[in-house]
Amino acid sequence: MTLMLKSRGAEVRLEGVGKRYGAVQAVKPLDLAIEGGTLVTLLGPSGCGKTTLLRMIAGLEQPTEGRLLIGGRDVTLLPPGERNVSMVFQSYALFPHMSVLDNVAYGLVSSGLRKRDAHAKAELALETVGLKGFGGRLPSEMSGGQQQRVAVARALVLEPEVLLFDEPLSNLDARLRRSMREEIRALQQRLGLTVVYVTHDQSEALAVSDKIVVMRNAEIAQVGTPAELYTQPNSVFVATFMGEANHVRGHIEAVRGDTAEVVLDATRLELPVRGLSAGPVDIVIRPEAIRVVDMASVEAMPATVSRATYMGSHSEYYLSTPLGDLFALAPDRLQRRVPGEAVGVQFEVEGVVLVRP
Repeated sequence: MTLMLKSRGAEVRLEGVGKRYGAVQAVKPLDLAIEGGTLVTLLGPSGCGKTTLLRMIAGLEQPTEGRLLIGGRDVTLLPPGERNVSMVFQSYALFPHMSVLDNVAYGLVSSGLRKRDAHAKAELALETVGLKGFGGRLPSEMSGGQQQRVAVARALVLEPEVLLFDEPLSNLDARLRRSMREEIRALQQRLGLTVVYVTHDQSEALAVSDKIVVMRNAEIAQVGTPAELYTQPNSVFVATFMGEANHVRGHIEAVRGDTAEVVLDATRLELPVRGLSAGPVDIVIRPEAIRVVDMASVEAMPATVSRATYMGSHSEYYLSTPLGDLFALAPDRLQRRVPGEAVGVQFEVEGVVLVRP
């Protein structure tokens, strides 16, 4: 038996929501709609406003302007306890002197539910997150990943319309982060929750999200699906923040319909024009779109390997080229290049994107 929420997660809508601390604009007024039953990640560097935005949704911070609606209900001025949202904190915030079961049941008991009924619900919540039978342990007797699940169970047991995560995996090692993000995603999809998830880890955001909100300087830089943001970034910042990317300058020589003829040194490529016009242009090249080839065998841009790193499943190269230094990933485990080697570079157009500065 698993814990079932009463209804599918609610829509979260922000209308002109902003936050000031004196003269400091922590979040510039913005509009954002988060569809019910989806997982949306707020992604950006430290200080961009993502955590402040999450705390305003939770009711831990009050907007200084705008309206915030959850499930169509204006909750802008409501305290956290009246919003029907739950939050999983970075530190998990478990009570060390309480058993796991009492930790999960705490919110229900505090709201007036009989302890026996609260414990029954808490047992179901623990089963939902794969911790059946762990209720009698103390948090100190649990691993980091298990404590994180306890924190999720404590949030789920309140049957929230919206579940909020603030950097929930930052205290875990790399392997455990990977498995826990998959568990969070599977749980969200199974229960139909609306989840707002804050992280600065691009790979984490790509792995769990229906949509990603990239933030910069207290405002939204771009909103899209993981694939849209990776393959169609609207700026150099978004492109370079969403994974590894080489930023170079090129020239649009001609525009024909939706296609631009682009010159990169002596290389010519036909790329989607993306609303740009002829002239100098910023170009982003993904490392996996760079093919390192033998210089003598094909037409290619000349390059020299300046650094080579063996990564097991692939090799990483830093290349000196007429465009400047380029970072490339190559699945050439059996034919590894060496520093100082003269090579050629070709580009796969699917990983080359025209962007605005």
